[in-house]
Amino acid sequence: MIQRICNLSNSHSFFLFGPRGVGKTTFLEHWAKGQNVFYVDLLDPEISHRYSLRPQLLISDWEVKKAEWIIVDEIQKIPELLDVVQKQMRKKNVYFALTGSSARKLRRGASNLLGGRAFEFHFHPLTHIELGSSFNLLEALKWGTLPYIGELSDANKVRSLYSYVSTYLKEEILVEQIVRKIEPFRRFLEVAAQMNGKILNYAKIARDSGVEERSVARYFQILDDTLVGFHLYPFEKSLRKQQSQKAKFYFFDTGVTRALQNKITLDLNTMTKDYGDYFEQFLVLEFFRLNDYYEKHFEFSYFRSNDSLEVDLIVKRPGKPEILIEIKSHDYFNEEDSKNLEIISKNFLNPEMYVLSNCKKPTNVRGVQFIHWQDGIKNIFA
Repeated sequence: MIQRICNLSNSHSFFLFGPRGVGKTTFLEHWAKGQNVFYVDLLDPEISHRYSLRPQLLISDWEVKKAEWIIVDEIQKIPELLDVVQKQMRKKNVYFALTGSSARKLRRGASNLLGGRAFEFHFHPLTHIELGSSFNLLEALKWGTLPYIGELSDANKVRSLYSYVSTYLKEEILVEQIVRKIEPFRRFLEVAAQMNGKILNYAKIARDSGVEERSVARYFQILDDTLVGFHLYPFEKSLRKQQSQKAKFYFFDTGVTRALQNKITLDLNTMTKDYGDYFEQFLVLEFFRLNDYYEKHFEFSYFRSNDSLEVDLIVKRPGKPEILIEIKSHDYFNEEDSKNLEIISKNFLNPEMYVLSNCKKPTNVRGVQFIHWQDGIKNIFA
């Protein structure tokens, strides 16, 4: 079994959020070994039906076992259970581990994620650190790093990723009745996948997908809420100004992205633009994943100047200068890669600057560190 690096609490209730298929249940089962737990799987129709009718049965069922922990898998299926959980937590006689693949319903509920009474952890597809010696960059870009994908043949990887997309539409969108009509959302999803990692233009996406522009913003929020992607906002000192600017959107896994783009059956050549785009996506994802696991509380953004100069990633660290990062997929040194960093760095106070690429020979040019992406990530998270 691959050793995951998420560090859960053993003495405090918590949520564990993550998209379907990232291994939350398996990880929790491993974490719970040797502990006295009462496990509730809300993906089981009979169990889900029982507790949806009478949420208070959760506690009466637990009292039979008197377990130290109550694990509820996919808590968003019955948000009303959180009222029962919150009431029981006040008695301080049991801990709760609550998993979810969507925070949408929970955040809209009266319980408001238990008012901070439970810690919040996030789980992701495998990182390059977790994969260790078995990590292969080209495979990760082509197929993604959902835990079960690496065990499949190429033909079954294709089937599995297309099935994942279909399952998301069926289980997270249709069953939860998040949208009234699935076909406009399906068309939007195809266009949104083409915009992965690019600055969002709602008007263009609306035209290309045939949906109303106001629906585009709502649909992107659904993708965010159901944890299949996240927004990367432009850098601004003011949070209000930042969120008024145009964001980028990244899907949570490169393999799922390629399936949504209907490119999963195509070869991925290292010299192509697609390879560069997926490499950038993968590195941005690694930063977000490791930030959650290491609990660094970094904030991420991108920078685009008025004359269209752009830096791929800005890392804002508590009490430290910002880090400006350019991401390049090639495996050679190119001094031109630092041009944007040097110009844009004038907008910051003593920033650190990196060009992260596949080049294995580190170089420093006018304060810009050219370094292999794995070493760069290690340095930044040290």
